[in-house]
Amino acid sequence: MLALESLARAGEVLSEAPEGVSTSVPRGVHIGAESDIEAVGLWLSEYRASPQTWRAYRREAERLLLWLDRQGLRLGQVRREHLDAFEAFLGDPNPREAWIGPPRPRRSPQWRPFRGPLSPASRRQSLVILQGLFAWLAEAGWVAHNPFRLMRDKRRRLDNRQAGIERYLERPLWEWFWAWLNRPPAEPATPRQRFEWQRRRLVFGFAYLLAPRIAEISAARMGDFRRREGGWWWEVVGKGSKRALIPVPPDMLALLGDWREELGLPPEPLPEEGEPLLRSLDGRRGLGDNRLYRLIRESFAAGAEALAAQGDALGARQLRRATPHWLRHTALTHQAQAGVELRYLAATARHARLDTTARYLHAEAEEWHRQQARHGLGSATEPQDRADEAGEWEAQPAYPNQATEPQDRPDEAGE
Repeated sequence: MLALESLARAGEVLSEAPEGVSTSVPRGVHIGAESDIEAVGLWLSEYRASPQTWRAYRREAERLLLWLDRQGLRLGQVRREHLDAFEAFLGDPNPREAWIGPPRPRRSPQWRPFRGPLSPASRRQSLVILQGLFAWLAEAGWVAHNPFRLMRDKRRRLDNRQAGIERYLERPLWEWFWAWLNRPPAEPATPRQRFEWQRRRLVFGFAYLLAPRIAEISAARMGDFRRREGGWWWEVVGKGSKRALIPVPPDMLALLGDWREELGLPPEPLPEEGEPLLRSLDGRRGLGDNRLYRLIRESFAAGAEALAAQGDALGARQLRRATPHWLRHTALTHQAQAGVELRYLAATARHARLDTTARYLHAEAEEWHRQQARHGLGSATEPQDRADEAGEWEAQPAYPNQATEPQDRPDEAGE
């Protein structure tokens, strides 16, 4: 399967559309598109200022266009019932050999649009993005209607917000993983082993201490760390091209110093240093999003093996499930648990709404759990012990008008 290379960069279009993808222009169109692919490309160009958002939106639009191509449909032909079929397809892309595969260059014949079936949360997110696509296409006159508006259970299926953040590592598991990650390579260590070890420490420490998104880690430059008003700050350009300054704690400065020493640099960066923070093995080139993603997943997988060998199957399972974005959730959740005020937590997360940040506050749930523990079945664990204390076990049958033997309980009589 080939990627829709018209979507390779915002504003570019295919010279030839794949068979089945619309090349006819509907009437009353308000955009300069001549095919479905060009229309989607123009929608994507609205997000060119936010590369991370652009890539996520391209991925979902591309999956839809390729699926429609297999169905012989155009965007303007999508009906309400097609959405159910597409949602089911996201959860089980078949035939798998045509849709699922490991990462490959987009121009490779082995490229596939899926790494595996999408989870319910990922399917909801896909539908949220595509609902926005169809709303834009309807406004542009490219499609006659937005089929997502006909979904009666739209709120349940498209509301991707959750009562609380669950995809994070609890503190004991994180502390074990960080200690495991900090073990230096066995001597005699090669220069490459020491380089990779220091790089992993920086990646995970940076992610935990400053709660960046993965694209922000790979885009970070040495000069983004700068001293102001007697303290160190990290300057970041995040979603929507919004610029922010995040205070840098001492532990992050120490990690940065260790990493710079590994690179043969002085401990503190200068504002004019434009070199990438993370480096490839040659020590010069930066590290792309995909390589960084794999580095994090590989580290989680290796940690899971080590933890499983210690007999902690549950913790190992969590590490295997963890994705790079779990690090951001972990960072913000642990800051909230440490008592960081909501306004500062929101500033670190760079959330526009406080209720988004409030999802990381687990204190109320923890207090609820503590108080619920007051309600129990008593101190004794065996029914006979409890009955002996009350002195009533032999005096009364367990159920009126029935014997006390378990086989005579009501459910066995059909109730």
